[in-house]
Amino acid sequence: MDDINKIRDNTQVTLKDLNDRYAIPFKLRFVALDASQDASLISADITNPHATASICLQGGHVLNWQPASSSEPVIWMSTDAQFAVGKSIRGGIPVCWPWFGAHASDGKSPENALPAHGFARTQPWQVKGSRSLSDGSTEISLTMPLTQTLQAMWPHQTQLDMLINVGKTLKIALITRNLGATDFVITEALHTYFAVSSVEQIEVNGLHGSHFHDKAAGWTEGDQAGAILFGQEVDRVYINTPDRCTIVDTGFKRNIHIAKLGSQSTVVWNPWAVRAAQMGDLGQGDNNDGWKRFVCVESANALGNAVTVPAGKSHTLAVEYRVEML
Repeated sequence: MDDINKIRDNTQVTLKDLNDRYAIPFKLRFVALDASQDASLISADITNPHATASICLQGGHVLNWQPASSSEPVIWMSTDAQFAVGKSIRGGIPVCWPWFGAHASDGKSPENALPAHGFARTQPWQVKGSRSLSDGSTEISLTMPLTQTLQAMWPHQTQLDMLINVGKTLKIALITRNLGATDFVITEALHTYFAVSSVEQIEVNGLHGSHFHDKAAGWTEGDQAGAILFGQEVDRVYINTPDRCTIVDTGFKRNIHIAKLGSQSTVVWNPWAVRAAQMGDLGQGDNNDGWKRFVCVESANALGNAVTVPAGKSHTLAVEYRVEML
């Protein structure tokens, strides 16, 4: 509880400072996310001629992005998402780092269990800078301080930065810098929830022939044949997949193009009805259909695609999302 209060106190003090130092008139401002308006959680809200977006400073978590060309949001956020200090947020773009999925020690010592998907998605990030670019886009740069508590889980000298550019496309770069004298290994993902008209009516192209590990089928393996279609739970890690993907959504009359660099894995996930009901925060509502409204296509480095970051070097995972209206 003391740690949470320290976080609250810090954000209460810095909300005005953030606006004084980094706000851009009519384009970027910082606001309190929670209903009490006590600034426990802060969002960077961006509006420019090309798009709107919001980024929660807890987790460096992109909450939404909607280009002016699209009548629907591109990034999906659950209507039942919980915004609380130290808790992950359902939807948007969670940052999974420095490990993806369960930590290697998971289950060995429950009293010392490490968080699934790492700790970056629940930690406070700091703003390093902001600017308007000549093409009309808006850029914000963030960094995640490694506290003493985090260093107990990740005992490496590391700097983690993120650069987010909001414009006609959404660009995100996650940069891991090894400041130490020895190499270390990470797995990671940008766990993006894309808004769709209905997951039952979309397809994901670009992974034909790729080898996958299927978590929903007990980690069996296979090779993708054609487009990915959805008629049941899908939870697959496609390895050795540096190429771009496309979400084809005839219901919303658009294609979402996903380009990436520094990523060799692609994770595709939708929990389907039974699993979604067990999770409880997917915006079920009266129609019990929150799970139908998104698909996760994650740019990642997972399983055999773990990344070694040499001493004194850096690694960047970068994505660019672009909408093509049909």
